[in-house]
Amino acid sequence: MKPRKINDSVDWMGSLDFDRRLFDSLIPLPDGTTYNAYLVKGSEKTALLDTVNPPAADELLAQLEDVPRIDYVVSHHAEQDHSGSLPHILERFPKARVVCSAKAKGMLMDLLQIPEESFQTVQDGEEISLGDKTLRFIYTPWVHWPETMVTYLKEDKILFSCDFFGSHLATTELFVKDEGRVYEAAKRYYGEIMMPFRSRIEKNLEKIPRNDIAMIAPSHGPIYPQPSFILEAYRDWVLGPPKNTVVLPYVSMHGSTKQMVDHLMAGLVERGVNCEPFNLPATDLGKLATALVDAGTIIAGVPTVLAGPHPMAVYGVFLANALRPKARFLSIIGSYGWGGKTVDTLSGMISNLKVEVLEPVLAKGVPGEEDFKALDELAEAVARKHAELGLEN
Repeated sequence: MKPRKINDSVDWMGSLDFDRRLFDSLIPLPDGTTYNAYLVKGSEKTALLDTVNPPAADELLAQLEDVPRIDYVVSHHAEQDHSGSLPHILERFPKARVVCSAKAKGMLMDLLQIPEESFQTVQDGEEISLGDKTLRFIYTPWVHWPETMVTYLKEDKILFSCDFFGSHLATTELFVKDEGRVYEAAKRYYGEIMMPFRSRIEKNLEKIPRNDIAMIAPSHGPIYPQPSFILEAYRDWVLGPPKNTVVLPYVSMHGSTKQMVDHLMAGLVERGVNCEPFNLPATDLGKLATALVDAGTIIAGVPTVLAGPHPMAVYGVFLANALRPKARFLSIIGSYGWGGKTVDTLSGMISNLKVEVLEPVLAKGVPGEEDFKALDELAEAVARKHAELGLEN
C-alpha cells in the first residue's frame, strides 16, 4: 500500500493486515487489523508518528523511500505493534530523535534495545515545533499501558490517538464511512482492551480538547472525520449506566445446565429483560467482551466437574473479572452430580467486580420443579433490581 494523503501536510502510512486472526495470542481478530503510522510535514521539520508491527517494517520503509529526512519519530506506546519497527526507522534515519514519555523511554530501551542517546522525552502538555506545524503531547496513562500518550496537531486540529479510540478492522477505507460496522469493531476493541481501565479512561477523556478536534486518527482502524461519533460512543461506554441486559456465559456437559439457562432466559424475557447467552466452548470471546460493556447483570451457567466449576466456565468468569465491566449484579446457576465447591471457587474469582451477588441456583442432576421455581425467583429478582436502578433496554 502506498502512502495516502490526509491533507496537504499529513500522510497515512502503515499496513493493512487482512489475514491476522489473533492478537497477543489471546484476542480474536475476525476482521484483521491495521497498523497506522502518520507522516507530518512542517515547513522546517518532519515527524513520523508511530511505526508498524515488525513484520510490516519493509512496507513502511518503502512508503518512506522518497522522504529525505525525518527529524522526530513519536512513539505514543511501547507495545511492539506500534513501536516494533523503530530500530529499522532509526537505521534508515539515524539523526531522528525518538519522542516519547519518560516512562516509555525505559520500556523502549528494554523491549527494543534502542540506545539512550536516541531519545527526547516530553512532558504532559509539552509542544514541539515543526515550523508552521505544532505537535502537542498529552499523557493518557493506562490507555492501555502506563506510558501512553497522544499527539494533537494544533494547526490542523487532528488528534493522533494511538490505541485510544481504535478498532481492529482491516479496511481500504481510509476514513470511517460505514459507522455501524466501525461502531461494532470499536466497541469490541474497547471491551477487549480498554474496559479494564475504565476509571482512568474517564480522566483521560477529560484531557482531550474535544471541542477543538476536527479529526481523530487512531493507530488501528479507519480515521474519524466526525470525531463526535467515537467520542460520544466512548462517553456512553465509560460513563453511561449499564443496560437492562443479562449476559449469560455458560457451559453444559450433559444438557442439565442448558435446560436451566433456557428456562431462566425465558423468565427474564417474559419480565422485559434482554438476554445475551454465550455457549463458551463455541464462543468468540470478543463477542462476550463486547456484550459485557453494557451488561447490567452477569449470570454464569456452570456445571460441576471434578468437584469444582467446569474449566471453561472458570475462564469465562476470570475474563469478566479481568475486564471489569460496569455490571451491578452477578449470580451462578448450574448442575452438579454429587457435590463440590463450585460457588465457593467462583466467588473467590470476582474481586474486581463491584456487584451484588444474587442467590445462586444449583440443581442436583437434571433440574426439577423446585429448581425451575428458584430460577423464576432469580429472574424476578433481576427484573426488580434493574427496574429499581432505572436500567433501560
